[in-house]
Amino acid sequence: MGWPHASADDSAAFRDIVSQDGVQYLEVAWPIFGGHAGALHLGFSHELLDKRVRRLWLEISVLTAFVLALALAGSLYFLRRITQPLAQLADAAQKMDESITGNRGHHERGADEVATLTNAFTSMLERIKAHTVKLENQARELEKTHNQTKQFCEIVKETGSLEALADMASVLTEKLRGIIPCSDAFLCVITDSLDAAYFAGAGLLRRVADLQDVLNISGFLAALQGPSVCSKTSSISQYLPADRGGNRDHLVFPILLESHVIGGMFVACRGDCSCTADQKELVALILSQVSGVLRRALIHEESRRKSRTDEKGVACFDGIYGKDPQMKVVFRLIEDAAPTEASVLVLGESGTGKELVARSIHFRSGRSERPFVVINCAAYPDTLLESELFGHEKGAFTGALKQRIGRFEEANGGTVFLDEVGDISPQAQIKLLRVLQTQTFERLGGQKPVRVDVRVVAATNRDLEQLIKEGRFREDLYYRLNVIPILMPPLRARRNDIPLLAKHFLEVFAREQAKDLTGISHEAMRLLLEYHWPGNVRELENAIEHAVVVCKGPEIEAKDLPSTVSDPLAKSTHGKRSATIRDNEKIILEQTLMECSWNKKEAARRLGIGRTTLYAKIRRYRLEKPTIQ
Repeated sequence: MGWPHASADDSAAFRDIVSQDGVQYLEVAWPIFGGHAGALHLGFSHELLDKRVRRLWLEISVLTAFVLALALAGSLYFLRRITQPLAQLADAAQKMDESITGNRGHHERGADEVATLTNAFTSMLERIKAHTVKLENQARELEKTHNQTKQFCEIVKETGSLEALADMASVLTEKLRGIIPCSDAFLCVITDSLDAAYFAGAGLLRRVADLQDVLNISGFLAALQGPSVCSKTSSISQYLPADRGGNRDHLVFPILLESHVIGGMFVACRGDCSCTADQKELVALILSQVSGVLRRALIHEESRRKSRTDEKGVACFDGIYGKDPQMKVVFRLIEDAAPTEASVLVLGESGTGKELVARSIHFRSGRSERPFVVINCAAYPDTLLESELFGHEKGAFTGALKQRIGRFEEANGGTVFLDEVGDISPQAQIKLLRVLQTQTFERLGGQKPVRVDVRVVAATNRDLEQLIKEGRFREDLYYRLNVIPILMPPLRARRNDIPLLAKHFLEVFAREQAKDLTGISHEAMRLLLEYHWPGNVRELENAIEHAVVVCKGPEIEAKDLPSTVSDPLAKSTHGKRSATIRDNEKIILEQTLMECSWNKKEAARRLGIGRTTLYAKIRRYRLEKPTIQ
């Protein structure tokens, strides 16, 4: 038999009661068997319960406080272990920032440490970036400086091994053109004694010996304060080589040796001179370093020139080479005639240098700054010569569509050189005589007198006295022209000048052909001395040029000379010359034309004359090509 189960109504009931003495109790009524057997009443004192609850709360509070304290201590320990390195890093970053920037500040520890650290690292990144850019720029500058130093050493090394001024100037200007943009460059160096200035560059070597010109050039260079632009209108431009950009602006670098200006480098600018400061500085540095070598080359050039002059005696007179007594007479006549206004008649065979004599007279005269006009009278037909000399009016003849001034008007104030004057037509002779007498003439087809101020220097290879006898040349014109006669001797009459001339032409053409030739062999020189030279100095010049071109060795050999010189048959006419220049020239012309099968171009080359001159001589001597019957 079991215990009855409690029903849903078996739940206990609770109520607070107060005893008579005022103590509160909690009464619990628990039904027994659903209330059928009554109820179990239990009383619990509130005081005991409150004590027990308070004790529990105290225990819980203590435990909670201990746990919280332990957690807080652990958290603080953990945070300190985490934040201490961060703080140290922030301090280090702050100190690094202060040491770099110089700004000393103070920051509180705490949340600002992260901001400080961030700012420090941001600042460091910016500085690292700036330093990186700076290092890259420095690396580029270092590489540029290295290349410039390498180039500088190469230039100094190359120029230091050269002795000739022309070679050194050629190498130096070529190298410097790789540094500074320009169309051309050349050097000007001045001797210590101020008696000469040299313009030198690639294919250029010109000596200025006029004292006033040298002083003007030296004064211009000495006044430069570093690289300066020289305009084409400046006073120095008149001394610059016209064929090397003398009519354009130049950037001029002074060349200093121990603080003294010894020359300058002229750079022909491309448009406006826009060189950078670094380029100018580098070029100026290179020039200052090679200035001593340039001075040495200048001294060497002057020594070579002096030795050549000593070797040649009175070797060169205004470009006319010769030390033969006959040439000394010519030089004295030029000196005497040049300052005057007298007409000069230069006589001599073709190729003897008659035009050089005329030029020397002009440039030594008071008319040197005025035009020097050359007229080859044999080059024009009679119908055109008068128009060429004196000009023509519009409609003067068929094809004269406008007025044209003649060569005499072009030469107004200067000198007219009439080459081959013996070929002038009788009508032109009349006008020429009038010009010599009155300095006036009329243009062809005109009536208005034209007045000019000219000096006439004439030249011919013909016997004018014989032409006068034949009635082909006016006697009065002859006496007007022949005020001061100068006779140019043929080359065969001054054979001691052949070695001098041959060596001079060898130097000129070897430089042009960029060949290092030491001289002429004894056999080749013997052939040159034995040859009769119908074309005179011009033929010798052509022969040496031919030899330089074909020469393969260190010196000119006999095999390098033209066949006309090296072939013994070519020299056979030497013993057959007629007593007169006219007959001798005719014989030589006939023989040369026959040897060339009447190839006029080849014959002119062998004779050392132009084809136009050859045609005129063929007409003059009435030579005809033989025909097969």
